[in-house]
Amino acid sequence: MFDEAVTARSRAELGIPAGPDETFDLGDDDTIASVREAHSAACQASRRAVAAMTLDDVVRGNRRGPLPLRWVYMHMLRELAQHCGHADILREQIRYGVPSA
Repeated sequence: MFDEAVTARSRAELGIPAGPDETFDLGDDDTIASVREAHSAACQASRRAVAAMTLDDVVRGNRRGPLPLRWVYMHMLRELAQHCGHADILREQIRYGVPSA
């Protein structure tokens, strides 16, 4: 997670589940609007966290150890691209129907 890597705060401090798989679980009170709002708040917090940093600054919260901010950005872009690919698959399944096994 970007905020975890940049600020070195724990997942518990950030108010998110301990494991990444649980972050996909939705609660009864989750709506499209609430998820969008949470995403927007996370993006704003991330921008504030790196506002005074350069790409060569080293962040210390990643489980791999100290890394330049540039590496964290590249990792986030790779993750985004991968998940966009997943969204393409889901969109096609919705559009054309899921083939039967």
